[in-house]
Amino acid sequence: MQLFFLCIKIFFARILDVSIGTTRTMLMVKGKTVIMVILAFLEVFIWFLVAREALVTNVESIWIPISYSLGYATGTFIGSYISNTFIKGIVGVQVVVGKDNKALLSNIRKHGYAVSIVDLKDDYEGNKRDMLYFQINNRNLKKLVSLIKQYEENAFIVVNDTKAVQNGFIK
Repeated sequence: MQLFFLCIKIFFARILDVSIGTTRTMLMVKGKTVIMVILAFLEVFIWFLVAREALVTNVESIWIPISYSLGYATGTFIGSYISNTFIKGIVGVQVVVGKDNKALLSNIRKHGYAVSIVDLKDDYEGNKRDMLYFQINNRNLKKLVSLIKQYEENAFIVVNDTKAVQNGFIK
């Protein structure tokens, strides 16, 4: 029974500290230093307590490292979910589409997205295409991609995190 409670304690503590660590990493990328420092302290404090208990126990069982590892994996998943759901961010989206895209552009603008357009030319085949540039809130990414796919199923789409934007319009 002692082994069971130890494993449960390790499992849930690892979920907590790894979730905090994953979220902290995402906040660091976004430049949120104050909250990141607080989370770093909590993450290492929890990790230290759990690691110490896991290493100094007189109970020998394969279930201790399994609990530790499962907690780490689960914490990574939960931390990623928390980061993607709750941390606001801006992403840059570049989309390569065919030249005949008036309906797509009209629909994109009708949905409130600002878009910049650059003419492209394929030197190999001589095809003319357009590159669409967007800076949007990361929560609107799925909607934008879905909108584009309605008109250009094979559109080439690249998404990058944006650290900062000055001026312009962000939806």
